[in-house]
Amino acid sequence: MPSVLIVDDSYFMRTILKQTLFEAGFTDLHEATNGSEAVEKYAVLKPDLVTMDITMPVMDGLQAVKAIIAHHASAKIIMVTAMGQQSLLAEALQLGAVGFVIKPFQLSKVLEEVQSALRR
Repeated sequence: MPSVLIVDDSYFMRTILKQTLFEAGFTDLHEATNGSEAVEKYAVLKPDLVTMDITMPVMDGLQAVKAIIAHHASAKIIMVTAMGQQSLLAEALQLGAVGFVIKPFQLSKVLEEVQSALRR
């Protein structure tokens, strides 16, 4: 099964995503609490997929996407964003993110996006 790095400053959101992916059969799951931690963990773990929140302290999701893609051009990153952040989402996709889900999300949509990103 592919490895996934879940990046969100909210423990609650990380837990929901982790549980959803685990129930779908993903077992190689890792977590980061901000963009800076995500960049460091990506370099070490080289996960098959990243779910990335946009709004986080220390380093936001846009900066993290830019940093990860700069060193790992084939990284597959799905943005996780709240309603009303469409301009940030568009920027993330321009920076190299391959997909997105909007909070509060439907679990089926999350799995659909994950499978789609992994096929790229």
